[in-house]
Amino acid sequence: MQHDGRKPALGDRLTQLYARTAAGVKFDLEVTRRLLDRIGNPQSGMSFVHVAGTNGKGSVCAMIESVCRAAGFRTGLYTSPHLVKFNERIRVAGRDIEDAELVELFNLVDPHDRALAAMPDGREATFFELTTVMALEHFRRSGVKLAVLETGMGGRLDATNVVTPLVSVITRIGIEHREFLGDTLEKIAAEKAGIIKPGVGVVCGAMDPAAREVIERTAAKRNAPFIPAEESVSVRRAGPGAFPRQKVKIESENSSYPVLQLPLAGSYQLENVATAVAALEYLGQTSPFSPDETAVKKGLESVSWPGRCQLLSEHPPVVLDVAHNPDAARALAAALRELAGRRKVALVLGLLSDKDGRGIMAELAPLAGRCLVVPLHTPRAMRVEDLLACARQAGVEASLSNLAEARAAAVAWAREHDGVVCIAGSLYLAGEVLAFEANR
Repeated sequence: MQHDGRKPALGDRLTQLYARTAAGVKFDLEVTRRLLDRIGNPQSGMSFVHVAGTNGKGSVCAMIESVCRAAGFRTGLYTSPHLVKFNERIRVAGRDIEDAELVELFNLVDPHDRALAAMPDGREATFFELTTVMALEHFRRSGVKLAVLETGMGGRLDATNVVTPLVSVITRIGIEHREFLGDTLEKIAAEKAGIIKPGVGVVCGAMDPAAREVIERTAAKRNAPFIPAEESVSVRRAGPGAFPRQKVKIESENSSYPVLQLPLAGSYQLENVATAVAALEYLGQTSPFSPDETAVKKGLESVSWPGRCQLLSEHPPVVLDVAHNPDAARALAAALRELAGRRKVALVLGLLSDKDGRGIMAELAPLAGRCLVVPLHTPRAMRVEDLLACARQAGVEASLSNLAEARAAAVAWAREHDGVVCIAGSLYLAGEVLAFEANR
C-alpha cells in the first residue's frame, strides 16, 4: 500500500494520520463517540449496513453497495485497508473521496481530537478511529442515505460499532488476530458477534458450525432476527463463464433472479453473493431501501473489488489475490484449479509477520511449481528467510527476488511450462502490484 504525497497538503495530512498507527489498536468506543459528538454526530442522519467477518467481508460490502447504488440510492462505502491510495477507503456513489476533501476533513477533526485528548481522562484517537469519524462526516456532507461499513478488526469494540444499522452481516469467520480477538474460533466469533444490536436482524454467512452457534446464540440473547444466508439464498453457476466472470443463478424463498454475469472469480464468491443477497432482501422487507431484481442484476454485474482473484493479464494468465490466511488460501487454490486445471502455478508470495505462512503454503503447495518470495516495504513484513523456509518446508522450490524481477521470472516460467502466475499474500503486496501495473 502506497503512502503517496501527491500534493503537499495531502501528503502532510496523511503523514500525520499514519503517525497514529504507532499507538496501535485500542478497543474502546468512547473516544470515537466523544469525537463524533464534538462534530455534531454525523452518523445520526443516515442508515447503515454493518459488516464483520474474517474472509469475504470486503466483497460483501462492495456487492451490497453496488446493488443499492444501482437501485438509485445515494450510497457511502467505508472499507479498509486500501490497496494503492488512502482515498479508496471512503467512497460516495462509487467514487473515491477527493484529496481536497480529505485535507478538509482532517483539518476539521484533528483539532477536536487534540482538545479531547488534553482532557484528564482523554487520549488521542487511533488511526482507525480518526478515519472512521472522517468517513462518517464525509458521508453526511455528501448527502449519503445508506452507508455500508466494514469493521476494521473484530466487531464488539471496533470503531465502526458506534452505529445502529438496519442490518448486521457477519461473513465466514476464521482464526486471525489472536492477540486481540482470542485464540479459538468461538472467542473470535464472539467478538464479531458484538456488532449485533437488539432487535436488528443479523445475516450470517456460511461458516464453521462452532462459529455459527456463537452468532446464533448472541442473536437470540438480543432478540435479533437470525438469517442464515446459505439456507435463505441459493447461488449456483448457470453455465461456463470466461475467467474471471461467472454466470450465476440466484434464487431465494421470495425471488428467482435473472441469470447474471458476476465479474468476480472463484467459487467462494458465490458464498459472498448469497450473503449479500440475503442482506439486501432483509433490507427490502424491513426498510425503505428495497432494490428490485433489476438492481440486483445490474449491481452485481458491475461490482468491482480489486485484488480478489483479479486477472491482470491472459497470456499467460496472471492472477492477483490477497489470500493472507489459510482459509483464504484454500479458496484461492480452488479458484486456481478451475482456471489452471492440472497446469502448475508460479507463485509470487509476500506476507506480514503475523500471518500463518506454513498454513498458507500448505494450501498452495500442491499447485505450485515454483515460488518466488518478495520483500514487502513495511516494518510489519515477514522476514523473507522465514517465508522461504515455509515454502521449502512445504516442498516447493523457492527463491528471493524483488517484485519486478519476480513477476518477470514467474511469467517466463509459466510460458516455458504452460503454467499460470499467481501473485498472492498481503494486501501490501497487492497494492504494490496494482501500482506497478498502473505504471508499466
